[in-house]
Amino acid sequence: MAHTLSSIADRRRAFRKLHESGCFLIPNPWDTGTARYLQGLGFKALATTSSGFGWSKGRPDASKPLDMALAHLYEIVSATDVPVNADFESGFAHDSAGVADSVRLAVETGVAGLSIEDATGDAARPLYDLGTAVERIRAARKAIDKTGGDTLLVGRAECFLVGRPDLDETIGRLTAYAHAGADCLYAPGIRTRDQIVALVAAVAPKPLNLLIGWASDLTLQDIAALGVRRVSVGGALARTAWGAFMRAAGTMAEQGKFDGLANAASSDELDSFFRDDLPKRGHA
Repeated sequence: MAHTLSSIADRRRAFRKLHESGCFLIPNPWDTGTARYLQGLGFKALATTSSGFGWSKGRPDASKPLDMALAHLYEIVSATDVPVNADFESGFAHDSAGVADSVRLAVETGVAGLSIEDATGDAARPLYDLGTAVERIRAARKAIDKTGGDTLLVGRAECFLVGRPDLDETIGRLTAYAHAGADCLYAPGIRTRDQIVALVAAVAPKPLNLLIGWASDLTLQDIAALGVRRVSVGGALARTAWGAFMRAAGTMAEQGKFDGLANAASSDELDSFFRDDLPKRGHA
């Protein structure tokens, strides 16, 4: 499905509208099949997952070259009719000029939004200093604005994921990213109601993305009541699929048993969905 400039503009407008009020769930596919299935369930937007895609290519998270990441973004955008937010990791560059170049290329894939992390990938210095992190967000903002400015920019504070679970630092980073031009803010790893409420208040009136990557007792209705605008699951759906695969394959390899296949989806159900879905994609 080749996307058109008009359809991309429409998706970007719809995506921004979703962030204006209420709370929506934006699940994370990792290939065409999972993207089409999630769209078929009625989700109004999707987000890529760098980890889920990496594992599907036999790679650990954050190890993909830029060209591979861009090809994946284009594949997911082209396979769907809904807005797609890119998990664009750390912008595939350390310096702000490199981030700007990468962001420009990402925008050209047709994504409706993209996120930039402040993690360095260096265990000895896991986060960019605040000044550098802000410059990277500012560079991403300028790159988007040069293309028309309709792609939504998400600023991510990775504190809780890199061993620095400091709420005050997280708030300081997110508010700085908001002032630097981020449209939506995101701090993966926060879990408690108090933490969520504090971040919602700190970044208001801009929207907050909440990651739910575990079996949480919070429902979407609960999260909406806390003031969160959007909820993603990151690599959790991919990990769920991998978990079932690993247990079933492990049982076959270690015990010669096939018990792990008991909960497999039926071929008829999958074939039926994709058979009905193909015409919607313009395929004969």
